[in-house]
Amino acid sequence: MQKFSQGVTGQSFGYSTQSEDSERPISRYSIPYKKDLPYDIVELMEEVEGKGGFLPNIFKALARRPDEFRAFFAYYDTLLNKQSGNLSKADRELIIVATSASNRCPYCVVAHGALHRIYSKKLALADQVVINWELAELSKRERAMLDFALAIAKPENITEEHFCKLEEHGFDREDAWDIAMITAYFAMANRIAHLMDLRPNKEFYSLGRIPREVTEGQKA
Repeated sequence: MQKFSQGVTGQSFGYSTQSEDSERPISRYSIPYKKDLPYDIVELMEEVEGKGGFLPNIFKALARRPDEFRAFFAYYDTLLNKQSGNLSKADRELIIVATSASNRCPYCVVAHGALHRIYSKKLALADQVVINWELAELSKRERAMLDFALAIAKPENITEEHFCKLEEHGFDREDAWDIAMITAYFAMANRIAHLMDLRPNKEFYSLGRIPREVTEGQKA
């Protein structure tokens, strides 16, 4: 029988407002002991921790359901580590930040804001987007990309006009698909994080604010 380190608390906590040293658990759901997890999941966790220096809490929290864990991160890799198309890693992270802010998801905003800082080398842009993306210092290309992503996130009725605005900035129909799939995937991730009351790792808050080497394939 699988053992867990924490049970469902039934308590209400301030979302992402308490420090890592507080008594608040990282999730309201139980976190399995590493020794009870399947080998392939432990192997992935160790790889991610080795590359990034810490293990994002989403890995610990989703490990309680191994099949869903595998499916979640397989699709994550498909969307975020895709080599084709006109979206850079920074573009993808900015889409996640903007749509997660719209969905009011602290975990994804904090984690992917950190990754955007790393990939873009822009220390303030993700923060600006979270506060008010319309006033952020975005390029016309980035603004068109986020305008489309947020239309998907709201959701609006998507018309040919949406595609035409993207095309004016070099995005084709496949890029539009990629923007939409990233938006849709993280809408799901946002809601899972809300369900679990998932707390961001304290490392994310400072990550990318002090220059460091970009770790290829880093995940949140």
